[in-house]
Amino acid sequence: MSNRLPGFPGAASRQRVAASTADWVRPVPVPAGTALPLEVRPDTEVDLPAWAAEHATTVDGWLHRHGAVLFRGFGIGLDRFAAAAQALAGPALPYRERSSPRTELAPGVYTSTDHPAHQPIPLHNENSYQQEFPARLAFCAVVAATDGGGTPVADCRRVLARLDPQLVRAFARRGVLYQRNYADGVGMGWREAFQRDSRAEVEQYCARVGIAVEWRPDGGLRTRQVRPALAAHPATGEPVWFNHAAFFHLSGHPPDVQAALRDEFGEADLPAHSYYGDGAPIEPDVLAAIRAGYDAETAPVDWRAGDLLVLDNLLVAHGREPFRGERRVVVSMGGLLRRADLPELPADLGAAPR
Repeated sequence: MSNRLPGFPGAASRQRVAASTADWVRPVPVPAGTALPLEVRPDTEVDLPAWAAEHATTVDGWLHRHGAVLFRGFGIGLDRFAAAAQALAGPALPYRERSSPRTELAPGVYTSTDHPAHQPIPLHNENSYQQEFPARLAFCAVVAATDGGGTPVADCRRVLARLDPQLVRAFARRGVLYQRNYADGVGMGWREAFQRDSRAEVEQYCARVGIAVEWRPDGGLRTRQVRPALAAHPATGEPVWFNHAAFFHLSGHPPDVQAALRDEFGEADLPAHSYYGDGAPIEPDVLAAIRAGYDAETAPVDWRAGDLLVLDNLLVAHGREPFRGERRVVVSMGGLLRRADLPELPADLGAAPR
């Protein structure tokens, strides 16, 4: 079965359906200019997976315009999440080239992250450092935290528009180099990250997707890969800021953590770090400008139990706020996209590496 997302190039055409059930789910009116996500609620008792399958064109339109849609009041739990996620986000994908610890609860259904509750997770687009990545993400709040634990989101079209054109052109021309070190007991081991048991399997995978591999004497693995910093949306053609440059950079940690990591590892052995695609350091003021762009466009999503949030992974970045108490949010990633299949970026953004 193909993992390609309906509504994107190469997908099978949709069937026309009666419009009688279209109004069973309605957007909540909000003041003009209100930040994402678009919130929608049922007007009657609705089987969300069935409704979404019938009205996929409506869902596509919401996502292409807003980038994030919060389905509230449908009472989605873990038992119905997989079906709803597939209808809204596409066939589930496995989690490869991992950068966050997660537990698989069912095929294609994962804990959103197993990072400690007190640690915030900065805004990012899922797997933007890969050649292949999910088109959409579906999150569900099985248990909402009593204090904190929201999922901040930001429109990456608007983030891009906030960045200085000279900065954008530099990244469009140079791309981003990601260097990662995998070692047991430090961050994530290569077996967990790549979900493969042998060096040969990892080497084969990395060769296919353009990742340079260096096996370290201690049995660990260092990888380097250059990826574009921008992308064009496959359905709308809009350019977006789509990378992990700020997320993986050492400067994203608090100052005391930065110092501890440098003392323990040195720059070459950091679990993750980023550079311009030619290997040059990214300037501190550039990283500050990127983070300021995210901050200016950040909108909170405060969870209620049973909520389901769908994100267009190219259009919207997401993160996580610290929290206290129990929080159980699950995620499914759907609709395989490949960089080579995306539209060309506008010429004034410069040529990004493929």
